[in-house]
This record gives sequence, C-alpha cells and structure tokens, in this order.
Amino acid sequence: MAELPVAELVSLFKEKRRLFELFSQSVANEFLSCPELNTGVPTPIHTVRARLKDENHLADKIKRKRAGGRVINAENLFSEITDFAGLRILHLHQAQFKLIFDFIEDKVKSKQWRLLEKPIAYTWDPESVEYFKNFKIRTSLKPSYYTSVHFLLAPANRFDGTCCEVQVRTLFEEIWGEIDHSINYPLPTAQMASVEQLRVLSKLVSTGSRLADAIFKVHENR
Repeated sequence: MAELPVAELVSLFKEKRRLFELFSQSVANEFLSCPELNTGVPTPIHTVRARLKDENHLADKIKRKRAGGRVINAENLFSEITDFAGLRILHLHQAQFKLIFDFIEDKVKSKQWRLLEKPIAYTWDPESVEYFKNFKIRTSLKPSYYTSVHFLLAPANRFDGTCCEVQVRTLFEEIWGEIDHSINYPLPTAQMASVEQLRVLSKLVSTGSRLADAIFKVHENR
C-alpha cells in the first residue's frame, strides 16, 4: 500500500476534529459537574485542562513515528496516534486519586465510556508503584522520570476512533510536566545537565506530593 503524504493524514484528523472536540468537552463536563469531585476543602479536582492536537505537531509526530519504522496510514492513523484530544485532571495530593479513579471506573461500568486500553501510571517511585497496585494499574518507568496516570477513554457506543486521553496528576507533577514540556517538546534536549536536573526535580516533586499527603492526613484527623 502506498504511503499517504503526511498532509493527507493531517487532513483526516481535520475532518474528525469536531468529533474529538465534542467528546473531550463532554468528558470534561462530566468531571466538572460531579459534586463528589468538586466540593469540600480542598476539592478532589483542582483544575481540568483541555487541549486538541496541534496540526503542525501532529505532522511532526507522524514523521517521527515513520522515521522510527512505524507504518502510519489512513487505516491505522486513529489507533497508532491516540492523543488527538486530551484532558488533564489536576489534584492537590495523591490520596485524592482514589475518588477520581472511582469516578472513571463507574462511568466505564455504567457503559457511558469505555477504556481503549488498560490505564497506565508512569512513575519511577517504588512507593507509588505499590500505591497503584491497589487499583490494579500497571506502571511504567520513563527515562525522563515523567509521572502521570493515563486513561484512554472512548464513547461506549461509538467505534469510529474518537477518543480522549485523560491524564491525572498532582499539581506538583504538573509543574514538573510544564518545565519538561518546555525543554523536551517537540524534540528532546541534548543538554545532559538539563536531563539530570529534571530527574532531580522529579524526586523533589515526589517528596512534595508525599508531604502534602501527610499534611492533609494530619489536618483531617485533628
């Protein structure tokens, strides 16, 4: 099969862009309208951020995947690339994750959403690995020490490739992610000093998240 030009693949996304946008908006609205996730001090959800894939970034991603030997064509575009629409669900401390996880699980069980793949937690921290085992969430280590939990959601009654990548992370992890994104996207930095400093920062982030958990545990048990 002849390889489609990158521009034509990007056009396929443009044709479906509105579907991705509408689904991601509906997912965001479900999170934002859930009383259990948006009441209390602090609320389990601090912020919901949404984005759609930039077309230039999509073109670059297709080129990188092809350069790495992956076949990207019209038939598999929407299965090979799954971050056309994304949400970030930010919370203050790790103990709040359970409420967010339970909410997603309930939506899947009630057949409002379906999971296109099993959730995955990116973490380097052995304690976090043990924590996520409680939810039967597989874990993976990225060389950058990136930390976040990913859920790939799709409408339960549609099978047209529409999906939304939901990333759940603490505010500490979001700060690290913003710094890493500024340095390593779309191309990773060649500065080894920056790579090592980001790893150190990731360890500080983990310490901060743990301390936040401890602070709230003491506060709630007062």
